[in-house]
Order: sequence, then structure tokens, then C-alpha cells
Amino acid sequence: MGKQQPEDVSLIRRISEKDLAAFKELVDCYQILVYNTCLSIIGDHHQAEEAAQDTFFQVYRSAGSFRGKSKLSTWIYRIAVNRSLNLIHKNRRFRWIKSLSAVWHEDIEAGEMPVTSSPDLPAQRLEEKEIQDLIQSAVASLPEKQRIVFILSKYENLTSSEISEILGISVNSVNARIHRARLRLKKRLVEILEKNHVDP
Repeated sequence: MGKQQPEDVSLIRRISEKDLAAFKELVDCYQILVYNTCLSIIGDHHQAEEAAQDTFFQVYRSAGSFRGKSKLSTWIYRIAVNRSLNLIHKNRRFRWIKSLSAVWHEDIEAGEMPVTSSPDLPAQRLEEKEIQDLIQSAVASLPEKQRIVFILSKYENLTSSEISEILGISVNSVNARIHRARLRLKKRLVEILEKNHVDP
């Protein structure tokens, strides 16, 4: 994500000294990024708000440990991802709400989506909301490690290098997980569509 900016170093140093004005500045700057990241992972608005609050609390509490080896945004992303995962594990449930219809449409247009042998695809007879619900179910079924890199790549528009920094894994591992997630998602979507196929 690039070299740490001097203003970020100054900001986090002030926060480590319990400067509340600096902390408010950081929250104002990153609150949308943090909330959207948490919502993408958790899928529930109320729980995303809780995870976002936990993220900023952790940033405030751990500011003194930040060494500037990565960008401040990378460090905050990492905390947001971890807090979101902790909340999911704590609650022992997962509800996927965010619409992922773009995945379906992009793969269809790119010719990457495997289809059934029937010329009349079930998706053609489903309402948009039904398609979204099916896609949500498919993404929710992805293994956690694949789901996280898929979300960060597809919906946060982060590069493999950036995701590597955030999750502390190699770029090759990131790319492999994204690839496996897409393959599994396509297969699961076809299974769901075939299961929901109703002859006219």
C-alpha cells in the first residue's frame, strides 16, 4: 500500500499521547472505510457498527504500538477485518445481507459462469431479488478464508499485495484463495439454481 505518509505518523503519534482531537480526526477520515469493511464481512448493519466501534477502540488503545512499517490504512484495515471475524465467531452466526448480484452478471457476460444443459436458465425466470438471495447464500457458504479475500478483492477493490499486507499472508496465497473462491462460488450458484429450477 505504499510508504507511510508523514502526516499519518504524526496523527497516530498524537493519538498514542491520548490526543482526543487527533483521534476524532482519524475517525472522521476512516469511519466510512471501516464501517463498509465490517459490513461487507459481517453482513448486518448493527453488528457492523459494533465491529467498527471495536476497531476504533483498538486503534486508540494500540496507537503506541504502530511503527509505521505499513500505511496507516493497512493497519486499520487489518484491525477491522480481525474485529469483524471475532464478532462473527463470538455470535456463532452469520447473516449475509450485502447484494452480490454483480458477481453473477460479470461472470455471465465474461462467459465464465458454467450453465445447465437446459436452454431456459432458471435465472431467466427469477426476479432480481431472488437472484440476489441465491448469490448471498452461495457467498455465505464459502470457507471463511476464501470469503474474506474475495470480499476485500471484489468489494473493497484492494490489490493482492494490499490484501497480503492486511492478512499477513503471501500474495500467492491471496491469489490462490481468490481463485478457489470464484470456482467454488460458480459451482455453488449452479447447484442452487438447479435446485430452485421450476418447470413452467
